[in-house]
Amino acid sequence: MTNEVELVHKIADNIEKVILGKRLEVYNILKGILANGHILIEDIPGVGKTTLIKALAKSLSLSYSRIQFTPDLLPSDIIGVSIYNQKTMEFEYKKGPIFSNIVLADEINRTSPKTQSALLEAMEEKQISEGGITYKLKEPFLVLATENPIEYEGTFSLPEAQLDRFMIKVSIGYPNSDAEVDILELYRQNNPIEELEAVATEDDIIYLQKKVREIHVEKELNEYIVKIVNATRDNSFILLGGSIRASLALQRLAQATALINGRDYIIPEDIRGNVMIVLSHRITLTSSARANNYSTQQVISDILKTIQVPKVK
Repeated sequence: MTNEVELVHKIADNIEKVILGKRLEVYNILKGILANGHILIEDIPGVGKTTLIKALAKSLSLSYSRIQFTPDLLPSDIIGVSIYNQKTMEFEYKKGPIFSNIVLADEINRTSPKTQSALLEAMEEKQISEGGITYKLKEPFLVLATENPIEYEGTFSLPEAQLDRFMIKVSIGYPNSDAEVDILELYRQNNPIEELEAVATEDDIIYLQKKVREIHVEKELNEYIVKIVNATRDNSFILLGGSIRASLALQRLAQATALINGRDYIIPEDIRGNVMIVLSHRITLTSSARANNYSTQQVISDILKTIQVPKVK
């Protein structure tokens, strides 16, 4: 387990050469990667969302493509298109940017729901269907999407089915004053991301993802996960609660957390520490909850207080 922990910390340290003062956020995203999940990063423009994803791709030595989502983007701009070849008299499939290990879906909520839905099959089944043929996507396949807050001009709400396919949602936020001063000094003469070198390979990531799945989970802790997610389905403030996919995500995130902390088993805190990033984007509040200024975070926190933490040997 020591080698795995050292490798994860090495990746995090490498990313932090260009993203300063955001250690917790970096580790949350790494947990999502190790859990083999897609990640949604919601925040205001200019706080380093895109830079973080680029640094991650370079650190992991994975193929990377960036899709800038705009109102006129078409599904074929994402998954590719079949073009008729007059010489061979056959249709040829020209693959789109979705065929990469890491796909940066930049400002994903600036395009229409129809185009956003082009990602659904790829995110869930890791394949693309075109012209009656199915194309498997290469592992690891990870969608890291950035999203502007919905109140910003020119944004669309993501469909619930698509939100549910993101394992976690995180925010970057502004750095503190000391970190921002360090950023100004670091970026004063050049862009450090251009000098960033890979510290892990594609095989390393697949290996770490395999080790995460091997982390032991006691039955009592699985029951604890189910109780938490079930509580979101039977709450007067919640219109739409967590899905079964949410329960699976919470379990896998807890396993990734245990691995990062050098354990081959999970503890209740591994679950509690990930509840917010797993459930916050999956829950829809009722109109009365919003009218009373309840936030999703408040409702989730209240739910955690009502569920007894299991004692596991």
